[in-house]
Amino acid sequence: MEDLRDAGVVVTGAGGGIGAALARAFAARGARVVVNDLDAAKAEAVAREIGATAVPGDASGIVPAAREALGGRIDVFCANAGIAPAGGPEAEDAVWDAAWDVNVMAHVRAARELLPEWLERGRGRFVATVSAAGMLTMVGSAPYSVSKHAALAFAEWLSVTYRHRGIDVHAVCPQGVRTDMLASASTAGDLVLSPTAIEPEDVARATLEAVDAGRFLVLPHPEVGRYAVARASDTDKWLDGMNHVQRKLETIQRDQQVR
Repeated sequence: MEDLRDAGVVVTGAGGGIGAALARAFAARGARVVVNDLDAAKAEAVAREIGATAVPGDASGIVPAAREALGGRIDVFCANAGIAPAGGPEAEDAVWDAAWDVNVMAHVRAARELLPEWLERGRGRFVATVSAAGMLTMVGSAPYSVSKHAALAFAEWLSVTYRHRGIDVHAVCPQGVRTDMLASASTAGDLVLSPTAIEPEDVARATLEAVDAGRFLVLPHPEVGRYAVARASDTDKWLDGMNHVQRKLETIQRDQQVR
């Protein structure tokens, strides 16, 4: 088991859902945790619950303030904050820009800040909440699917480039998780994600198991790994299957409009 006692851990988007579960799990292992969220009240509530420190604000620029709150050292950074706007190419540029900024560039900016100190001491851990959409795709949301693919690609690049220099990277790729994001999801979320949704605590448990094992991919839904193999080995068959889901979604949406 990885010794996380007294480790400095930052979790973004930790006012609820997966982020709050991660913060609780790290705190239970003895880590000193910074809880970050745009919603200051939610961040402070979680921090009070687990004896952590709340550092509210935009996840893209949180590293300096979080580092100061932890006494100058961050050992683990969990890039968990994310948004899932619906739509496709017709979505406005602002929607695409927001998805790209939160789901990808926040990870890039955090790594830019953290890597110099981690490389200097030969140790650091970056945990990216990617989603199964990053390994597969998600019907109904092109901005989410595309940005999560990019988040996975960035996590892979970090691991390829720095694993021999002591940097551990983990990509957390669950399907549906019972969070506010799922509750507010469109019909696509209800169709694809809700039937197999798990609790945030299940994701946190799987993440800590991956940390202990030194494993890059975190698959709280093991079937995601099988889907990824099917996608790679027979792409057209997999695309046909996903298109079937898309057509089912369109049927449901038409029925809803009729009502």
